[in-house]
Amino acid sequence: MNSDTPLTMLGGLTAAEFLRDVWQQKPLLIRGAFPDFQCPLDPNELAGLACEEGIEARLVEEHGAAGPWQVHHGPFDETTFARLPERDWTLLVQAVDHYVPEMAELLEQFSFLPRWRLDDIMVSYAPPGGSVGPHVDQYDVFLLQGSGQRRWQLGGKVGDDAPILEGIDLRILERFEVEADSDWLLEPGDMLYLPPAWAHHGVSHSDDCLTLSVGFRAPSADEAITSFADYLGEQLPASKRYADAGMAPPEDPAELDDAAVARMRRLILDTLDEPAQLAQWFGRVMTQPKYVDQLVPTETPTDPEELVTALQEGETLVRSPGSRFAWRALDDDRATLFADGDGLNCARPLALALAAAEPLDESLLALPGAAPLLARLLDIGSLAWADEFEE
Repeated sequence: MNSDTPLTMLGGLTAAEFLRDVWQQKPLLIRGAFPDFQCPLDPNELAGLACEEGIEARLVEEHGAAGPWQVHHGPFDETTFARLPERDWTLLVQAVDHYVPEMAELLEQFSFLPRWRLDDIMVSYAPPGGSVGPHVDQYDVFLLQGSGQRRWQLGGKVGDDAPILEGIDLRILERFEVEADSDWLLEPGDMLYLPPAWAHHGVSHSDDCLTLSVGFRAPSADEAITSFADYLGEQLPASKRYADAGMAPPEDPAELDDAAVARMRRLILDTLDEPAQLAQWFGRVMTQPKYVDQLVPTETPTDPEELVTALQEGETLVRSPGSRFAWRALDDDRATLFADGDGLNCARPLALALAAAEPLDESLLALPGAAPLLARLLDIGSLAWADEFEE
């Protein structure tokens, strides 16, 4: 994608302008971001997904039988939906792009952002009045109106200490004041971008209101530090320890003095300051699948020679739904291919081809090391044969 080409979905901004002036800085309302948009699924299909085992779904009732803002977790059944009132409830289904190919194709429209930053597409359905209350998300999100109308109100950026309602399974803000000129009614194809920590409140304004939420991954500092420390810890020798050779005699043997703290600080900082290791950890953590059980490993190891024969006979491979790929150069010829939390050293052109959104067919065999790497990706469930997947 040319970063200098104005994009309708960004309101006429180029990708470079959007990333420079808007991304993670301020909201942006884009009327007609997707002209003549046709939602890839309807409310009944969404409800059907919410009834399936293994699919993350929630039902939020503003006026539940057991009190306000009741949250129920799927899978649901027909009786669940039959008992619901005519208004003031919301159904939310996570990772719909994993189950609806047309929804997954929509993610390609966001290729002006790193693919490994994308999380998933959550779809919400609500009759009139349906809402999940005023809240904040700690990640970037594009809210695309799929069908019907939804009213969005913004309340500005709020801090981590903003009070929330207690005693409910939702992080609803206790106070929400609408900012001036931040009250909009979105029609199908309209889209609202929100940076992290921006208070917002969306309420369905019509029957069959479907909203698509394109969310992005953003590990928190505490998650990142803990995860990276664990990753490094698995590789460190037992001999790397606190040391204090050459220290002066302590004035008080019970005191934990500044010099001791400085030595421990240096040990920790020197251990963590490993750029190459950080890159390897980062690639693994950002490609971890959202739902590990979606990856189905093969029962027996794949024979690379049989794989080659199958590709030569016209069979093709596909990336498994929910699989994540990224790559990082090691040098001019080699790269690490990150696939679903794993890191695989391979030829750089092969890593680029597998991490791209291109078909996986016989042409890959021209790249060095392709057969054993494809066999490995089949075995761990990151790839599947196209005909088996269609079945």
